Amino acid sequence: MARVVTFGEIMLRLSPPDHLRFSQAHNFDAIYGGGESNVAVSLAHFGIETSFVTRLPANDIGDACQNTLRQYGVDTSHIVRGGDRLGIYFLEHGAVHRGSKVIYDRAGSALATIQAGMVDWQAAFKGATWFHWTGITPAISAGAADACLEAVQKAKEAGLTVSCDLNYRSKLWKWGKQPQEVMQELVGYSDVAIGNEEDAAKVFGIHAPDTDVTSGELDAEKYRAVCQALSERFPGLERIGITLRGSVSASHNTWSAVLWHAEDMLFGPQYNITHIVDRVGGGDSFVAGLIYGLNNYPGDDQRALDFAVAASALKHTIFGDFNLVTVSEVEKIMSGDVSGRVSR
Repeated sequence: MARVVTFGEIMLRLSPPDHLRFSQAHNFDAIYGGGESNVAVSLAHFGIETSFVTRLPANDIGDACQNTLRQYGVDTSHIVRGGDRLGIYFLEHGAVHRGSKVIYDRAGSALATIQAGMVDWQAAFKGATWFHWTGITPAISAGAADACLEAVQKAKEAGLTVSCDLNYRSKLWKWGKQPQEVMQELVGYSDVAIGNEEDAAKVFGIHAPDTDVTSGELDAEKYRAVCQALSERFPGLERIGITLRGSVSASHNTWSAVLWHAEDMLFGPQYNITHIVDRVGGGDSFVAGLIYGLNNYPGDDQRALDFAVAASALKHTIFGDFNLVTVSEVEKIMSGDVSGRVSR
């Protein structure tokens, strides 16, 4: 039975309701979210035993955040308490031709001030089979990068499968090193790498030929070269997944993915998402779906990929960072039932 550990920063998310702009807002919807916690919650909804590791301030806001994770069935017993504050991000939801906007307020957060040695990784990895991290964590601070390196090293020593989401965030890499300097070593400890259609280009300078991510349509075949280049740079990678988002508008996207394994590339189904409720966490929901699929459909990478694409397509219908869907709901979409009819 799989047991998955994820590590990273969870934040308080504040967003104006009803697609209002920041300048129009008189109140904000307050929820919690973050790349690695989103993966943990998704997996818990799929019935996977999941533990999320982070550092939270020892105050009421930290308590509320931890209780939210517990509410969704995520183990929080290895969360370290300390630091001055919880990071915040503000999200303005886009619509039609107006894109969404994110403003970070996370400098000096509890996770940003973490140091290697603060987490008891031996205890956190006891009984675990899988560890997941993302490129967001080492982008936050030098201390967070050191803690992430310590985590992947301990995970490999413990025999866990390690997955990473490249997750490039241009607004975060401000502490002195370039992404490639840090990510090269970290990805070298990973067995599975996931990214979106731009991450490999922005982190490692590996580009898909003749592509335009703003065109609304992406040619999946052109990402074969990206997977090949990543596998040559990181020989330890057994699988590489790339999500493909065609941005017709802020409210209308196409969604698919490819999966590279043993010099072969598999192609996922494409979904036409015409009325996006919330796209934040879409990539994280794909990661969770892929981890679930690889663990529950052994030897059937195509089914694992199809599950991941369907799960992440469904995420676009859920408000908030977390993908609160079940395995049966995902498998219903996989079967071809995308009617959205009322279940009575």
